[in-house]
Amino acid sequence: MALIAWAVIPFNDGWVISDINVAILYVMAISSLEVYGVIMGGWASNSKYPFLGSLRSAAQMISYEVSLGLIIIGVIISTGSMNFGDIVNAQRGDFGLFSWYWLPHFPMVFLFFISALAETNRPPFDLPEAESELVAGYQVEYSSTPFLLFMIGEYMAITLMCALMTTLFFGGWLSPIPGLPDGIFWFTLKTVFFFFMFAMVKAVVPRFRYDQLMRIGWKVFLPLSLAWVVIAAGLAQYGVPGYARW
Repeated sequence: MALIAWAVIPFNDGWVISDINVAILYVMAISSLEVYGVIMGGWASNSKYPFLGSLRSAAQMISYEVSLGLIIIGVIISTGSMNFGDIVNAQRGDFGLFSWYWLPHFPMVFLFFISALAETNRPPFDLPEAESELVAGYQVEYSSTPFLLFMIGEYMAITLMCALMTTLFFGGWLSPIPGLPDGIFWFTLKTVFFFFMFAMVKAVVPRFRYDQLMRIGWKVFLPLSLAWVVIAAGLAQYGVPGYARW
């Protein structure tokens, strides 16, 4: 599932496998289906630790998909399109990285990044595979090729989230420096930077408790992302630069 979602991610202008008008809906649908693989993997182990880990993962991924979806709705309102190519082109400005589009969306970048950590089960939200409680979560009974496939799926999902952040908020293949040509180099560099940030969070942030994880998702991120949808709609309605008028 993590590989299938890459079909609509543009690496450069026109460099995309499937340039569809509902690319965002496609990615959200595929990311929802990823939950089933984790649940099936934990249940099929016929062990209590993996099953508990898979239940945790399912609840966690479903909870943070809500805030991710609402943040993306704000992007759709501001650009007037669900096509990733159109979203990137909407970020083109005379100020390089600091275009009119990017500045109002800046607060949501942090929420999207933290929600992406929880969505991909990365530290400090790696409760489904918490070694101190569940040994290794839904991966306990797997080794060799099945374990490798779990790891490939997890890291491809992480890279996909990094690519989404690059595409939705940081201009995709657009050059952040005025005068330099656009291209796949900038897309790759931005994606690698966010992947590095994912790794740094694992190195410096301690793990949350599960009740803290769910509380943040439903009592903090959900109200903030809902408020952002209202703000983005208001900015679009009154013609703020960088926001589409539907």
